[in-house]
Amino acid sequence: MTVKCLVPRLGRTVPLVRRYEDFGLDSFDRQVNRLFGEFFRGVAPAESVGDFAPRLNVSESEKEVKVEAELPGLDEKDIKVELDQDSLVLSGEKKALEEQKDDQWYRAEHSYGRFHRVIPLPADVDGEKAKAKFKNGVLTITLPKRPEEEAKKKTISINAS
Repeated sequence: MTVKCLVPRLGRTVPLVRRYEDFGLDSFDRQVNRLFGEFFRGVAPAESVGDFAPRLNVSESEKEVKVEAELPGLDEKDIKVELDQDSLVLSGEKKALEEQKDDQWYRAEHSYGRFHRVIPLPADVDGEKAKAKFKNGVLTITLPKRPEEEAKKKTISINAS
């Protein structure tokens, strides 16, 4: 490398106007957003804040409404199911600790999260006969529909005068 390479060239133009985004808080804000974006890439947003949303399947037949919620790693004591007027409310909290020990090392992973889901239901559901079953991490709630009142037919006589 020669000394000529280190000396700035004469006649080189320097831009007289800088863009506002090149300095100040805007540049800093963009750099921080880029940094966090790269850091959290591939991480689910719900897991990054400690909350999770269980997956739901809601089906309706002529006789009942069935709600299935995937709640892996939870026990039935961690889940709360409420029927509030025309909606079903599922809530709960997940807490787990996994530990591994050896002579030379120790590893512990904590996993936690809360959920709260509100599922709108048809108005003709009978909450008194609702049943909930929890098996293999899947909560199944069966809500029978109320029997509809039979439409009373009334014949209207026609008078010909």
